[in-house]
Formats: sequence, structure tokens, C-alpha cells
Amino acid sequence: MSEASASLFAFSEAQALALAERRGTPCFAYRLDIARDRYDALRAVLPERAILAYAVKANPGSKLIAAFARKGSSFDCASIGELELLREACVPGSRAFFAGPGKSENELRLALAMGVRIQADGIEDLERIDAILAAEGKNEAISVSVRVHPSSGFAEASRIIGGAGPSAFGVDEEDVPAFLKEAARFSRIRITGLQVFAASNELKYDRLLANHAAAFAIAEGLQRETGSLLELIDLGGGLGIPYSKAEAELDIAAFGAGLGSLLEANPWFRGRVIVEPGRWLAGPCGVYLARVLRVKSSRGVRFVVLEGGLNHLLRPLITGQAFPASAPRASGTGEAFMADESPVAQTLAGPLCTSLDRLGQVELPPLKPGDLVMLGQTGAYGFTEAMGSFLSHPPAVEHWLKE
Repeated sequence: MSEASASLFAFSEAQALALAERRGTPCFAYRLDIARDRYDALRAVLPERAILAYAVKANPGSKLIAAFARKGSSFDCASIGELELLREACVPGSRAFFAGPGKSENELRLALAMGVRIQADGIEDLERIDAILAAEGKNEAISVSVRVHPSSGFAEASRIIGGAGPSAFGVDEEDVPAFLKEAARFSRIRITGLQVFAASNELKYDRLLANHAAAFAIAEGLQRETGSLLELIDLGGGLGIPYSKAEAELDIAAFGAGLGSLLEANPWFRGRVIVEPGRWLAGPCGVYLARVLRVKSSRGVRFVVLEGGLNHLLRPLITGQAFPASAPRASGTGEAFMADESPVAQTLAGPLCTSLDRLGQVELPPLKPGDLVMLGQTGAYGFTEAMGSFLSHPPAVEHWLKE
């Protein structure tokens, strides 16, 4: 495997072959050492005033959460299940943030009981929080952040979060004054933080920093409107990873330096910023392994049917982008392919009875039944994002290695 493609796969081809032989397929395999190393690398370049909060939705594996918790990570949660994962891992509530456009009363009750910082998406969140506190006889005000959806100035290379267009997330920027006026009636709640997250999987550090600069401008306006100092500005995630050899890695050193410059350029803000990477930390630690069941040529298209499809990996269908693919052979280097077996375009399909079951088009030497396919960068938005129950195929097994 070339140096250029090494970062796309957590395991070498020889390791993948051994794993498939020993553990069986289809499966996900993860290297915790890679996840820990990436956490250390990012933490080292971020400003001291930056809180590093792992976005649990990227991969909620309990071993991954425990590994980051031991590093002192904070966590971004978006469901009662993710909150419970943190509670089981004995993560203090002070190191967690709870967000989401539709929070139930039970979710808010658990977040409050754990001491988690709540990111309010609208006045309904404040109404429920106030009612819970009142029912428990608590009158002391708690600090809450508000998510603001920007009206302009935010760009997203590939539409995932949605940029500055219409959104179910947060309070629209133009509605903030009205929101704050209504929020003032809740004496048990103080709005002392802001969350702005409008772009995802960005590989250009300057685009991320431009978005963050726009977030600081919104924060300054919010501090002026509330008349009190903001404690936190949550900048969201958005740190991207490459899904092909043609894409360059995000320059995290430049990103960290730029974030430090943003803090220096905004002396009015004395609090801390939150960065919520999920994909960047978890994606490169995992691979998906599956064997070829069948190969078919249909009207000029070569289909390779694997043991798993969108029931194991949904992202290619949603984004139109395939995961990086490799086809390990016995040598473990790919050299076992014959000299005339140059890479050809092949469409990876799954075993489900729907034409939607596609994992994208890849270029690999011609595959045959029984061959192993390894998909890289599947440590994030893989196993738990998929339509696991569709058609009742068995789930892929997960293996956590190199602890």
C-alpha cells in the first residue's frame, strides 16, 4: 500500500486478510490506538481555551468513548441513548453538551440530572427545562446555550448540515431578538452560551475558520443583546477527512493556529470555545470488510455484489460518495493480481432486494466471488448510521483492536 493511501485504511492488506480469516466477514474493525493518536494530535494544536468535545453520533462505541474519556475529552450528545452511554462510562456531566432539534422531556430531565450543558434549539426547550426545574422545586438559575442558525456567511462544500439555508436546527439568526425577549420570562434559565454549526466534513481549514469568524460575529451580537458575558461559543464540528487519494488531509495545525488568532481578534470574549469533531477523530480508525458474493455485467456496468450493503453502510447512498476501497489479495500488497488485471470501474452493490443498495463506484482490479473488499474511513458514520434492520440480514460484527 502506498504512503499516499495508507491514511485511508486503518489496517494493511495483510492485516485485513488475517482479520477476515480469523474473525469472519462481514465486519467492522477498529484501531483504538489510531483514535487516541488523533485525539492527542488535535488537542496539541488547539488553543488552551478550546474544549475538545467528541461528537458521539459519529461512532458511539463504548470502547471508543472510554478511550476518549481517559484522555479528558468532553462529549457532544444528541439523544438520551448517547447521554446514557456517558453515564455508563462515568463521564462527569460537566464534560458533556446536549443538542438536537427535537428534545423530549425525558431527555431534558436526564440531561439536567446529569449536570449536562443543554444547547437549546428553540423556546420549547426553555419551556420544558423551566417546567422540570419548577416541578423539582429548583429556583436557582442554570446556564443554557442557544443554537443559532446563521442567515448568511456560512459555506458548506457538500450539503450535509445545510449551510445558511432553511433548517430545522436552532433559532434563525434574524429571530434571535424575539427569542431572547420571550426567554427573559424564565427566571430559572440564563443564556450564557452560543452554538453555531452549519457545515460538515470540510477539508479546507480556511473555510472552517471563515465560518467560525461568522459565528464570533453572531456571538458578539448575542452578548450585546443579553447584556451579560458569554461563557461558551460552540463552533460545532465540521473537520473533514479525505475519502479518496485525490483529496488532501485537513491541515489541523493551520486550523488550530487560526482559531487562536480568532480568539485574539475578539478580546470582548473571555470565555471558552468548543470544537466538536466526530468524523475526524473516529473515521480513520475503522475499516469494513466484506467478501464478494457475485459479479455481474449489465448493459456496460460491472456490478460486484458484497455480503453487506446499505444495511451496513448508508453514507454512500446519502452523499453519493464511495468509501475508499481496496481489494487485498494473498500477498497482502495487491501484487497477487495478474499483470493484465489493471483497475477497472466497478459498482459495489449489496445483497438487499432494492436497487438503492449501492456502495458506490470504485476502481479496482477485476473482482471475483470470494475476494475480500476493504472499505476505509468507516470508523465514523458506518455501523450505527446504516439501515441495520432492513430486510433482516444479520448485522455486521464489530471488532475493537489494539487497545
